[in-house]
Amino acid sequence: MAASAPARVATIPLQRVHAVIFDTDGVITDTAAVHAAAWKRTFDTFLHAHTLLTGQRYEPFDPDVDYRRYVDGKPRFAGVVDFLAARGITLPPGDPADPPGLGTAHALGNRKDRLFAEHLARYGAAAWPGTIRLVQRLRAHGVRVAAVSASRHAKEVLRAAGVLELFDVVVDGVDCARLGLPGKPDPALFLEAAHRLGVPPAQAAVVEDALAGVAAGRRGGFALVIGVDRTGHAAELYANGADVVVPDLGEVVVTEQG
Repeated sequence: MAASAPARVATIPLQRVHAVIFDTDGVITDTAAVHAAAWKRTFDTFLHAHTLLTGQRYEPFDPDVDYRRYVDGKPRFAGVVDFLAARGITLPPGDPADPPGLGTAHALGNRKDRLFAEHLARYGAAAWPGTIRLVQRLRAHGVRVAAVSASRHAKEVLRAAGVLELFDVVVDGVDCARLGLPGKPDPALFLEAAHRLGVPPAQAAVVEDALAGVAAGRRGGFALVIGVDRTGHAAELYANGADVVVPDLGEVVVTEQG
């Protein structure tokens, strides 16, 4: 029997990578499932009401497939529009200040945001130990690190997990709105983080668990795009632009070799 191919080792070579940019939910903190659950509650309520109104077949939101394909890593409004478009549904956009509800895309997004904020306030957040070990190794080598997120709650989440001070730079949904940055898969969020770190994209790595996120890292011209696969979807991460995929960042090797 032929020997199996050796497993691919995820390595951050410090000769060419001088900064690392981490996504927040699902990469730094164990909050991706909380986001997915909040989206499911939001969309299922809407879809049930839509079925009663139109008679169309009720098909609930899949917190695995639908979350990854349409909303993970994106600003809330874009996630609402993309998911509903996949179901052939169009809502009036409304206004970002719309109260949580079902009548507009912004109202739906704000409903999801309220559910996530309530969970965070009640239960807090936890960081992935392997990620924090990697961040600490990088900092010990003098590598600057950033946390990014399309969520306006990113700093709140990092603070709740006790890891905010580990990051030199945080770029979040508040910055996206203030600067008019487009959401992933556009690389603007990562490019802004690299700019604040003082490192060109060609000398920085991106670490992501979302399909839109690895696509953004690839489009941004970053030196290395590491995918984090905690749910068995490595092939999709590779297909969207990851150079290497790991189930946990504790497996990543930091080396002085090029």
